[in-house]
Amino acid sequence: LVVAVVRVVKQNGAYVNLDEYECIEGFIFIGEIASGWVKNIRAFVRPGQRLICKVLRTRNDNQSLELSLKSVSEERKRDRLAEWKNEERAKQLLKVLSEQVGWSSEEHSEIQMELTESYATLYGAFEEAAKTPESLTDVGFEGDWIAPFIEMAVKNIIPDTVEIRGRFLLSVDST
Repeated sequence: LVVAVVRVVKQNGAYVNLDEYECIEGFIFIGEIASGWVKNIRAFVRPGQRLICKVLRTRNDNQSLELSLKSVSEERKRDRLAEWKNEERAKQLLKVLSEQVGWSSEEHSEIQMELTESYATLYGAFEEAAKTPESLTDVGFEGDWIAPFIEMAVKNIIPDTVEIRGRFLLSVDST
C-alpha cells in the first residue's frame, strides 16, 4: 500500500504522486476507483486529495505504477495512513534533534538511514527508545545525540502497547 496525492484527474483515471517515492508516479484507472460503475470520477477523487492505494503492477514505461483505490479496505486505509503520519512525525522530530545537536545534512541522512535499517522505520526507533531507553546503545549506536534522542522520544511518543498486571484466584468445584 502506498500513500499518494492526486495530481490530475482525467476522464479515464487519475494521475498521482507517491509521497514516499519522489521519482515515481502512479495512475488509477477509472475501473479501479470504486466498486461498481463510476459515472463521474470527480465524485470520488480530486486534485490534492491524499489516498491510500494498492500497487497492482508497473506500467509499460517502467517509471510509473498502476494503482487501485477500490482494493483497499477502510481499516487498511486507516492503518496505513496512521503509519505514514507516524513516520512523517518521526522525520520532523529527527529534524529538530538534528538542529539541536548541529548535524550536517549528510550526518542527518546517515543517522536516519541507520535508524531505519535497525528498527524497520524511523518511528520504530523513537518508539523503542521511549519504551526501552537502552535499546539504542544495545543495537550499537553511540554519541552525545543519544540522550536528547531518548528525551525527545519519551516526551513525544506514546508506545502502542500497555502492560497490565493483576492477580486472580481460580478454583474448580468438583461437584
